[in-house]
Amino acid sequence: MANHPAAPLLLRQGDREKLQSLVRSTAVRAGLAQRARIVLLAAEGISNTEIAEKVGTTRNTVIAWRARYTEAGIKGLADADRSGRPRQIDHRAIVAASLRPPPKKLGVTHWSSRLLGSRLGIDHTTVAQAWREYGVAPWREGTFKFSTDPQLVAKVVDVVGLYLAPPENAVVLCVDEKSQIQALERTSPSLPMQPGKPAARTHDYIRHGTSTLFAALEIATGHVTAACKPRHRRQEFLAFLKQIARTYPDQQLHLVMDNYATHKTPEVKAWLAENARFRVHFTPTSASWLNLVEVWFSIVERQALHRAEVASVQELNAKIRAFVTGWNDRCHPFVRTKTSTEILRKANRPTTSKTGH
Repeated sequence: MANHPAAPLLLRQGDREKLQSLVRSTAVRAGLAQRARIVLLAAEGISNTEIAEKVGTTRNTVIAWRARYTEAGIKGLADADRSGRPRQIDHRAIVAASLRPPPKKLGVTHWSSRLLGSRLGIDHTTVAQAWREYGVAPWREGTFKFSTDPQLVAKVVDVVGLYLAPPENAVVLCVDEKSQIQALERTSPSLPMQPGKPAARTHDYIRHGTSTLFAALEIATGHVTAACKPRHRRQEFLAFLKQIARTYPDQQLHLVMDNYATHKTPEVKAWLAENARFRVHFTPTSASWLNLVEVWFSIVERQALHRAEVASVQELNAKIRAFVTGWNDRCHPFVRTKTSTEILRKANRPTTSKTGH
């Protein structure tokens, strides 16, 4: 007897669009997309043999999925539950093990996913999944510093008060120096950025010396008074204070500074005592981050210094001065919005900077 093609498969109402969506989707399992295509082709009256050739399977498989759809609709195309009890892995137990240091006999300082997976008898991808879920990263490490300044509260209130409510008819300046700025010349010319490729430079360089950037940031405007000097001793700092005095003649000046020794030498103290319009406000020890000029220094580093390629300290200083000039043309006020109370809540908590190893 001759084989006759199977009759076209009758689709349930609304299923055609759902099946077409499954076929087009990139998010569903490949097996489910294949079964949906089998059903759609069967609904067009194509023979089981031809469908098997089109989707890359066997005729018996086509017949089986036709029958499953006829019996249960689209739900029948899903994978059947596997026999046996599914394995239960407690991510909390994995994280708890991750928080304990590795045994000394392993000779490592922290867990890797493969090492912990081997220890627990599970796949390393399961360990990595647990770490992502709980935000655990054993390969990262931060640093912290506590401020032990006995005048912590008074100094924070004083400095933050200047930022939030500057005195009338006075200028608030954040003053500091960025030392040991290296004049580096790469051994080969850098490669420019191209579509699909970042800029590139050689890892080796020639060091041509260092420079120190002194800066005074006016918080009301963002304007910066700056000077590049070969060293950062009391002589250079005194010279910079005199430069500030010339820049702001006949004005009351409030200087926010950290506790660097150069800022407190007898010569500096004597000069400040002779110039009564200068009033100094020191940040707490181990809290130089309270000085807003540190924010500006980070901008200089990112935008002007990190990629600078120079053949001399003079060329480095010229680039720094060019940046300062450009900055002052587009500067903006620096505003600290947190109150002293908010800052003090965190002042003696570890402030971490993360690194990966």
